Amino acid sequence: MKASLLKKYISFILLILILIACQSPAPISGKIEGILKKDLKIYLIQPENLKEVAASYFGKVIDSAVVNSDGSFKFYHFPKSKEPILLELALQLPDKYPTYLQTENTAKSNYMPILWQSGNTIRITAKIDEFQKSFSIENPSKINKTFLELRDINQKAYQTYLKDKNWDVHKGDQLLQKEHAILQYQQELINFADSTELLMPALLALRWVSPVYNYERVPEFLVNQCNKWKEKAPNHPWVKQLCEQSESSKLPVLLGDKFPNIKLPMITKDTLNIEKVLGNKLTIIDLWASWCAPCRKENREFLLPIYKEYHKQGLQIIAYGLESDEATWKAAINRDGANIWLHTSELQGDNALFLKQIRISTIPANFILNNKGIVIAKNIHGNAIKDWVKNYMKNN
Repeated sequence: MKASLLKKYISFILLILILIACQSPAPISGKIEGILKKDLKIYLIQPENLKEVAASYFGKVIDSAVVNSDGSFKFYHFPKSKEPILLELALQLPDKYPTYLQTENTAKSNYMPILWQSGNTIRITAKIDEFQKSFSIENPSKINKTFLELRDINQKAYQTYLKDKNWDVHKGDQLLQKEHAILQYQQELINFADSTELLMPALLALRWVSPVYNYERVPEFLVNQCNKWKEKAPNHPWVKQLCEQSESSKLPVLLGDKFPNIKLPMITKDTLNIEKVLGNKLTIIDLWASWCAPCRKENREFLLPIYKEYHKQGLQIIAYGLESDEATWKAAINRDGANIWLHTSELQGDNALFLKQIRISTIPANFILNNKGIVIAKNIHGNAIKDWVKNYMKNN
């Protein structure tokens, strides 16, 4: 065959292949409804580790598609893998970075995770201004259907507990109100993760609990998830990453743990040994600060009456102050009438060794110990701690 004929033959074959490819259904395609803006793009992002799931500015962009004037888009480029892959679709305006994910306002989230497997096709529809909230998949697989169910739980919990809420954390107990609302929101996702038998939806729920990967207030959740999945999927790399994060040395003291027997400098200049001053029935380790408004309210309205009523029945309070100025610390204790229980501080502020030993960075916080020094409750505040102590003292 002459060279010129060979070139024509090759060109003809390539043309046929291109036509076939163009006529083949795209592995992932869809339509965005409500298109009023030009230059919209949708990106296909692959998280490369657990921390990158549902995290803004992370993950590998593996493809992009222009959203056409009729809202349609198609993806053709995918990783080569025989195993199912977690991918994220992110809709972006021209001024946004490809991997920007709206994680603060769930109602306006611009992304949605899906599970894709080679050989499958996925057809998607979503609204431009409510991308995640309106995201739907035509005939979804079992796992993608579960992702959508989790999305609904997430959206409803956000709507119920967090949407349009504005707390002034410098006033009274609004910081505690905010933390309580966040915990209620998180609990809906925690309940889902604890109940599902599907790994990827569970891990997505775990990441939605805290996109910034801060589980200080719910460390037991991480431990429970690690214990669950290391039995069911011990070789999955993300399970190994989860369990590395769940090591006790990286988490605050857990429920069921014995509280560390730490020696602390007291306001009286003596040294306190926690184990030697435990209450006969109950001890509250209270972390507070003179500059913390909800802490001060807790002192006056809740800890003071609790201590007066139950100290002689076996209740002890050990308060640790995140302080750097001794005079300010003492003045706050006296003003709150809190000088009747034990007070300790290294006067090192946030750099205190004690905080590092128990791995706490957020206040107000407390650990409630039984007479053996075992943590039996944590972070109970306000009227709830009054009721909790009353019930415990009555039944023990």
